[in-house]
Amino acid sequence: MDPVIIVGAGPVGLALSLALAAQDVPSVVLDESGGKEEPRPARTVVLRADMAALVERLGCATLRDEGVRWVGWRSVRRRQQMRHVPLDLGLPGDAGDPESGATGPAAPLHIPQHALARGLRDAIARQDLVTVVTDSRVDTIEQDAHGVSAHTRGPEGTWWRGSHLVGCDGARSTVRKLLGVRFPGRTAVERHAVAALRTELPWAGEALLHRQPPWRSGGEEVAARPLPDGVWRIDWLLPPRGELVTPDALVTRIRETLAGWCEGSTPPYDLIDTGVHTVHHRLARRWRVDRVFLAGDAAHLLGAVGTQGLDEGLRDIDNLAWKLAYAWHHRDASVTLLDSYQSERRAAVAGLLRAADQVLPVLRGGRGLRTYLPGGGRGHDALLTDGHLGRGPLGALPAFPHSPLAPEPSEGRIPVGTPDGAPVDDVRVTAPDGTTVRLRDRLGRGRLLVLLVAPGTGVWDRRHWVSAGVMPRLAEAVDGLPAPAELLVTEAYPGAPAHAVLLVRPDGHLAAAFAGVRPEELHAAAEAVRGGDPAGDAATEPEARAGRTPEGKSEGEPEPVPEGAAADVAADVK
Repeated sequence: MDPVIIVGAGPVGLALSLALAAQDVPSVVLDESGGKEEPRPARTVVLRADMAALVERLGCATLRDEGVRWVGWRSVRRRQQMRHVPLDLGLPGDAGDPESGATGPAAPLHIPQHALARGLRDAIARQDLVTVVTDSRVDTIEQDAHGVSAHTRGPEGTWWRGSHLVGCDGARSTVRKLLGVRFPGRTAVERHAVAALRTELPWAGEALLHRQPPWRSGGEEVAARPLPDGVWRIDWLLPPRGELVTPDALVTRIRETLAGWCEGSTPPYDLIDTGVHTVHHRLARRWRVDRVFLAGDAAHLLGAVGTQGLDEGLRDIDNLAWKLAYAWHHRDASVTLLDSYQSERRAAVAGLLRAADQVLPVLRGGRGLRTYLPGGGRGHDALLTDGHLGRGPLGALPAFPHSPLAPEPSEGRIPVGTPDGAPVDDVRVTAPDGTTVRLRDRLGRGRLLVLLVAPGTGVWDRRHWVSAGVMPRLAEAVDGLPAPAELLVTEAYPGAPAHAVLLVRPDGHLAAAFAGVRPEELHAAAEAVRGGDPAGDAATEPEARAGRTPEGKSEGEPEPVPEGAAADVAADVK
């Protein structure tokens, strides 16, 4: 069968190729560049703990050497510290593990983007199922009932044939333009002057957000985020329009900011890199056109008030990879399964954009929603802290309670500590070979996970309980599921009673939890997760190939988007 074509070799495209390879799906990555990453220390990315774990599972070895996990978060307003949040450096999910001693939120990972991309390329070099073709710019895409053809121009321009194609080619996506998909939203929502420098600051290893600093060039907001080897990325929020960042002005900002943080005296520093970072907010109208998909910046742009664009791009490929892999291995995969990528991920990103649009007028000095944020400055700082640490409306992990893959309610369903559709806790589990691992270590392999809560299994030797109690009946039920599945056992799961059975999607979202072993209900839930009976798609597939929107309207030419069209992005969440 033809490989999956991936257009774009940034971190999102490279990660998708590795995620597919982990599920035995070959891919061709069409890289417009020459295949080398330009070092830009001031261009960094923040990954939430679960996405950092995803990248590590994909074989990226640079995270430990060239990334750093913050040990804490500080929020300061004028001269007053508003909050100090210690961060957990353990595994994601340890905060809910009574044996871990974890006391705070999981620490994000901060790494230069070029180092992340280089680590992913190194992992691809060890992978036989991924082919990267450099100097290849796509200029034509054609689809038919059996696959996708893409033409590249360049030194050896040629046609490529694939089962599906994913556009991971950034904000100016050629794939999106060739599909005629509109990309409405707002330009220059925020602007930041950025510097990467080596120096010593008073809060080693901690990130800082300083609002309304008292020195002249501080502006409204300054952020400092640590990197390895004593390097810091510092961001100054700029006025929305008009201010040019000259070298002299930037040096003045650096000196006054460092002096303001170091008791009035500028410490020695080594300026490594500078830049201006402009944040746009845009959301593609469609993320799937038959066999072609959009992911990462090609599908969405965000980044104001703590939201993280690349982190969300990795969530796109985590959601899409297992669905594409299932469709690749099973030609009878349902249209519902592949459609669910757009309905789940687009709604999640639209929610972040809507939340940011709602709070920006308040956080940046407007009056619009001030009455909804009691506590004045403290309420604002709490919002920003949550956004940067992956909590609250600006940063909470996505959940898909209304997904088209959600199982129907049934008699045996029970609530547990994780809501249906939300990411599961990363508890310790016993794998089929008897080893004890983290639950997240078993994700990304294209299999459903069936988790039995069985207190006491950690005390007894596996050979004594693997063939006792409910285990044989549950193992038989798992073997009969309509999709590949793996049976795992845990001593405890938050909010789950003994002998509860959890069905977990391949991307780590909870599909359903049951009171005991219920083979028929478990089978029905697994059928829903794989998108239902493919035979039911026969009537809708021709319409999808004709280029119809989910509402049944034809997709026309891209329309111009007026400046300041915030309502377009905020309201467009269906």
